[in-house]
Amino acid sequence: MNGTPADIPSFTGDANPYAGGDPYADYRTAAFPFDQFPDLADRRLGAGVIAANDEFFAERENLLKPGAAHFDPEHFGHKGKIMDGWETRRRRGASADTPHPADDDHDWALVRLGAPGIIHGIVVDTAHFRGNHPQAVGVEATALPGTPSPEELLADDVKWTVLVPRTPVGGHAANGFVVHRPERFTHVRLSQYPDGGVARLRVHGESVPDLVWLAALGTFDLAALENGGHVEDASDRFYSSPFHTIHPGRSHRMDDGWETRRRRDHGHDWVRYRLTGRSELRAVEIDTGCYKGNSAGWATVSVLDAANSSGWREVVPRTRLEPDAVHRFVLPEPVVATHVRLDIHPDGGVARLRVHGSLAS
Repeated sequence: MNGTPADIPSFTGDANPYAGGDPYADYRTAAFPFDQFPDLADRRLGAGVIAANDEFFAERENLLKPGAAHFDPEHFGHKGKIMDGWETRRRRGASADTPHPADDDHDWALVRLGAPGIIHGIVVDTAHFRGNHPQAVGVEATALPGTPSPEELLADDVKWTVLVPRTPVGGHAANGFVVHRPERFTHVRLSQYPDGGVARLRVHGESVPDLVWLAALGTFDLAALENGGHVEDASDRFYSSPFHTIHPGRSHRMDDGWETRRRRDHGHDWVRYRLTGRSELRAVEIDTGCYKGNSAGWATVSVLDAANSSGWREVVPRTRLEPDAVHRFVLPEPVVATHVRLDIHPDGGVARLRVHGSLAS
């Protein structure tokens, strides 16, 4: 694997045929060192599979669906077994004398990242593709301004950078690859050799926004993932990721926010955020949407300017939170900060945190 540590297993070959019961019982997976980074190809961030050369058995859009792939052994259509992933037809050779595909024959899909940024790791998930997964995969990336069409992305003058060289993968497995590239990318191209099915594609990394666009906006959400906000650390990730609190829009379900386990001590939970850059903060929103009997009880908001040594400064004192509601706080005066910390007392759920302001320079 491309720069992958030895402790990440390399899955190859077919999985066993489905024998009934829990289809994930024999699923092959591992803990990846880039798991703490958000998925920049998350559909909820605006990502999309904008083109594929073939999607005969299963649509390309399935690649970016949130959550694990589902499997129904009785689900068939007029083309055959319906799979929760992207699946192409079987490739054939040029003639009866050469019935097998050529070594370089492959299928591809173009993915627009929902949040362009620096990629730290990729997962090519072949869940439920047991004997019909690709033999190998490769991933490339590029950066183009605006919203390029598939034709523009595939033009001869576009430079693609190899993130994952052609590498054997296994069926019914989470195939993980560490990436060591410091560039900002906007699109990735997944290639599978020679054909087959991939359930999900995850592109983990750090968002790097278009600073020209943000400067034109003036005031924006400085903590938003799409604007370059980042979760540096959190006290608890038991039920869901704290990265959900900086996703776009309001949450629509309880698992679309950040929820901690029930505390049985006298401590409290917290999240520490890195803002887009050194910024001037003017207002804060704490949204407990969809948390009704399990919302956080109270919250405080503190800020840190890493450019000086003044330490953390509380800007929203401990305040009672109502369930399933948006709480808005206008700061008495603008505050310069690089980091924000949300403390909740004692535990519970928060759907979104918004930090409104503008870049300090």
